[in-house]
Amino acid sequence: MGQIVKLDEARASRLLPNFIADEWVATDSRFDNIDPTTGEVIGSVCASGKGEVDRAVLAARAALKGPWGRMKSAQRIEMLHAIARRINERFKDFVEAETRDTGMPIHFAEHVDVPRGAANFQIFADLFANVPNETFTMDTPDGGTAVNYALRVPRGVIAVISPWNVPLLLTTWKLGPALACGNTVVLKPSEETPSCANLLAEVMAEVGLPEGVFNVVHGHGADAAGQWLTEHPGVDGITFTGETSTGEAIMRAAAKGVRPVSFEMGGKNSAIVFADADLDATIAGLARSCFQNTGQVCLGTEKVYVQRPVFDEVVARMKAVAEALKPGRPGEGGADFGPLNSRTHQAKVLSYYALAREEGAVQVTGGGVPAMPDHLKGGWWIEPTIWTGLGDDARVVNEEIFGPCCHIAPFDTEEEVIARANATEYGLAASVWTRDLGTAHRLGAALEVGVCWINSWFLRDLRTAFGGAKQSGIGREGGVHSLEFYTELRNVCVKL
Repeated sequence: MGQIVKLDEARASRLLPNFIADEWVATDSRFDNIDPTTGEVIGSVCASGKGEVDRAVLAARAALKGPWGRMKSAQRIEMLHAIARRINERFKDFVEAETRDTGMPIHFAEHVDVPRGAANFQIFADLFANVPNETFTMDTPDGGTAVNYALRVPRGVIAVISPWNVPLLLTTWKLGPALACGNTVVLKPSEETPSCANLLAEVMAEVGLPEGVFNVVHGHGADAAGQWLTEHPGVDGITFTGETSTGEAIMRAAAKGVRPVSFEMGGKNSAIVFADADLDATIAGLARSCFQNTGQVCLGTEKVYVQRPVFDEVVARMKAVAEALKPGRPGEGGADFGPLNSRTHQAKVLSYYALAREEGAVQVTGGGVPAMPDHLKGGWWIEPTIWTGLGDDARVVNEEIFGPCCHIAPFDTEEEVIARANATEYGLAASVWTRDLGTAHRLGAALEVGVCWINSWFLRDLRTAFGGAKQSGIGREGGVHSLEFYTELRNVCVKL
């Protein structure tokens, strides 16, 4: 088992320990935390062993029967509001942690990641404080009456496996509803971006969240903390955001004990641009959906279908957008985008850039690594890249790359583009750009995705259902839809 350490001592040694049962737990097994802008080691992370994972799950189970389980709903809701307030009070700390771990631009952390991370606690708390339960009155065979009413109870211990691309936002998207519903949590953050999980643990302790309600176990996936957590029989449900292959492995683990899962997985998202679209708004939207956060957004666009009359103009304007983007360190010289998250991911994206050339793509722009100043040459930089000329069967057009790139192809008819956009194993998101209201509604209904934006992208009302179709996910979260995973529905029948 690990050793208990003091938080100030861990900070002084640039060490990220685990957080278990309200204690900071260090282990001898450690891995490096690396700055993706330089490739330099900026600290070390304590990997949880089986003992630490077991202790975290047992602490979470005990908390269900302790003060957290006995807490009134109103008290729990106020505690989530306190978490949101404390994140905002420590706003600069979270921005620093997120940009240090990911290399994302400061403006993205300040305007998307951290504000939404705080808002997820407040919004879900308010939503679940006002959700009614169903009731039914029925006649009984003996001429009497019975009343049925529903109760929603916490599912139990929730394992949260969070991704590395927008760590705080996507972690709190799960923590907010999980805690609002009265569950306890064991979080396994990505090994690539561990810092915000520890900051969240500090916040939970500062606002007085009861012991064991929130736990953090660091480590990798296979044969490590991720696998041991998802296989643990004390876990009652697993929620995960990440690659489809990892989701398949988690599903196999969840099958033992028949435990429910909620997954958001891979995507190969399309944008469809009709000839009547407002091209100024369209190009602005595509610039964000293709290149924001260096293309490391699960909802991002990698396939752009453009109706033939405006195809050449869209390609030319997107080329100009891509070539105007400036790489750089967070807060340094007005950088538009940062590096990829890891050397492994950079190698993956570059392999697809090479594959595009092998498959015969016309490289409109990009396709390599940008020239960087000496102090940043060790980072995992990549060029925004645009291709045309590939057929629909090309691997680059079909496989998720998760980088700042897109393939732009012409189309002629509405029926044609619907069929082409749907010809994928994924079904996470799409965007449609048109001034025609009928076209917009037809496409919204016909595209096989969980989220379809019309003349917009990444516009999210947290009350609406969110999730993917096909191999992009299982289940829906957001608003009252999160209740389906984070609670058990119990019916009580009373004969009058």
